[in-house]
Amino acid sequence: MTTSSSQSVAGRRLAVLTVLLGSLTAFGPLSMDLYLPAFPQLAADLAATQAQVQLTLTADVLGLVAGQLVVGPLSDAWGRRRLLLGSTAVCALASLLCALAPSVAVLTAWRFVQGFAGGGGIVLARAVASDLTTGVTAARLFSLFMTLSSVAPIAAPVAGGALLAWTGDWRVAFHVLAALNAVLAVALWRAIPETLPVDRRHRGGLRQTGRAFADLVRDRVFLGYALTVGFAYASLFGYIAGSSFVLQQHYGLSATRFSVLFALNAAGMVVLGLVNARLVVRLPVRRLLVVGLAASAVAAVVLVLGVTAGAGLGLLAVLVPLFVVVTTRGLVSANATVLGVERGAHAAGSASAVLGAFMFGGGILVTPLVGLGPEGSPLPMALVVAGGAVAALLATALLTSSAIKAAPTAR
Repeated sequence: MTTSSSQSVAGRRLAVLTVLLGSLTAFGPLSMDLYLPAFPQLAADLAATQAQVQLTLTADVLGLVAGQLVVGPLSDAWGRRRLLLGSTAVCALASLLCALAPSVAVLTAWRFVQGFAGGGGIVLARAVASDLTTGVTAARLFSLFMTLSSVAPIAAPVAGGALLAWTGDWRVAFHVLAALNAVLAVALWRAIPETLPVDRRHRGGLRQTGRAFADLVRDRVFLGYALTVGFAYASLFGYIAGSSFVLQQHYGLSATRFSVLFALNAAGMVVLGLVNARLVVRLPVRRLLVVGLAASAVAAVVLVLGVTAGAGLGLLAVLVPLFVVVTTRGLVSANATVLGVERGAHAAGSASAVLGAFMFGGGILVTPLVGLGPEGSPLPMALVVAGGAVAALLATALLTSSAIKAAPTAR
């Protein structure tokens, strides 16, 4: 991929593309966490246990992963547009049915369908962007996409809490998600054409799909970027899953102060993601990725040292390195994704599916680890955050070095 901006889209059309595809990218993580503050009310209303309610979240995340793995390769064979419209419409319907669910079992089933369709939207957004843009334009789009994917699960509980306080009903969150998807489906129908010509499609059914996945995973460079995305997201999920208990129970922060710090970290990630979208015009994408990975790994090691050194170092020894780790996701996730999609451009749908599966899969795998040890202990969270950050750096350094000459550079 060269660094010259793609001539396929520009100006107003590029702005519309950015808004619509960015919305698709954000919807999956948003739908995942928007109803979290309503868990106690949901459990009481549906006569469900805490474990049963948490299973509705697990079903959604599994659907997000499965949807990307299925819809991405299908789009390489069938084209993007009809799958894009179908996924968005199904997601709107599933969201409405979630709001109408009479039991937690029914809610869990529709949450999986909602996640599956939402995962289709995520992978298709990346595939359409890969079809229409190259070079700096693609890097800037993917920077926005990954910033939204990282910030949405952090911001969603805040928005969900405000919605619950305003309405007092957990079902309203799903009504809102249904309405958003319906509006998005109409906008996509009007604005997004078919972006994959017939002569560029890959046919062959499940065998061809399996071959495409196998070829991508055997590609050392692509696997390196996929692992980088997965480990980086695992590090972020370690923070999301553990910081509330750690900062409030162990360090004694009030809920208000914790919310402020949480919002500050999210804002830092957004700002650096936007800065990255400008930096890719002048600097090599891979160099920005390595800088973000190195800064994150160093900060994560400092975090572990600050936690293990005891209370003598104070709360700042935890807050500062956490801020650096979270903020650098704005450099890491976007640039690793655009390099991975570039590497798998011959099967962009499959490549996007694998990258998305690694991303959400990393979050699924590490979340239980944060709960190990005494309740509220900061060490499990610090180790998960640091492990993900260091592993992401090693994945890029050890597996992708042969692609240095091919990485996008500013000219």
